Amino acid sequence: MNNLMEYATKLKEILGLEREPVGVKFLKEKEKQNLKDNYDDVTKTRYCQALMRAGNGEKVMVTSENISCPASAAAFGFKPLPEVLASGQMLYNLGLFATPEAGKKAMEGMTRLNLGDYHAVILSPLGDMEVEPDVVVVESKPEHLMWLSLAYIYETGERLQFNSAIFQATCVDSTVIPFVTGKLNSSLGCYGCRDATNIREEENLIGIPYKKLNSVVKNLEQLSLKPMKKARAKEAFHSFKKCGE
Repeated sequence: MNNLMEYATKLKEILGLEREPVGVKFLKEKEKQNLKDNYDDVTKTRYCQALMRAGNGEKVMVTSENISCPASAAAFGFKPLPEVLASGQMLYNLGLFATPEAGKKAMEGMTRLNLGDYHAVILSPLGDMEVEPDVVVVESKPEHLMWLSLAYIYETGERLQFNSAIFQATCVDSTVIPFVTGKLNSSLGCYGCRDATNIREEENLIGIPYKKLNSVVKNLEQLSLKPMKKARAKEAFHSFKKCGE
C-alpha cells in the first residue's frame, strides 16, 4: 500500500473522520520554490489555522513571511523565539501558568527545529499531496485517536508516552515531535488552537510519522474487523443494562 489517496480514504472510512487527514512536509528552499505554485503562501496564518484549512480541503504553505504565530515560527526554525515567550511572561500574562517561571519551564521543554534548517512547511489533505509527507496529522474525536494509537502498537504492545505542555499543540505536539522522534504523539489541544480555529471541544489531535502510516492503516483494518465493531456496538454495556432491568 503506497497510495496517499488510498491511505486517506481508508482512514476516513474506517474511523468516520469528518475532517481530512492532513499531510505535512518540511521543505528546503529548492523544494519550496518547486511547490509554491500549488499552495497558498500569501495569506497570513497561524500554523493551527493552516492545519484547520488543510483539514477542510485547502493546500497551504507556511513560511517565515506569512506565519503569524511567533511560537510556531520558532518551533519550525523560521525565526528566533521572542524573549517575551522564552521568559514565560506571555504565557503568564495569558493566564496559562501561575508564574512566569512556570511558563518559562514550559517553553524550555518545547521541541524545536534548528533555526534555518527548513524554509517552509506545506499542509494538504493527505490524498491530494504531490510528495510524501513527513507527518500525518489527524484532528478528530478521542475515540478515533484511540484506534489510531492502538493500531500503532498493534504488533508490539509497547506502552505509549505522549509528550505535551498543553501549549503549541498543533505545531510542536502533533507535528515537530513526530517529525523529530519518528514516533506517534497525541495532544489534548491548547489555548492557541482552541482560540484561533474551529476545533471542537470534543476533538483532540494526533501526529503520525509518515513512515509508520502503512502499518498503522493495515493494523487499523485488522482492528476494524472485530474489536472496533464490538466496542462501537457497546455489546457489554447493553448486556449490563438488560441485567438491571
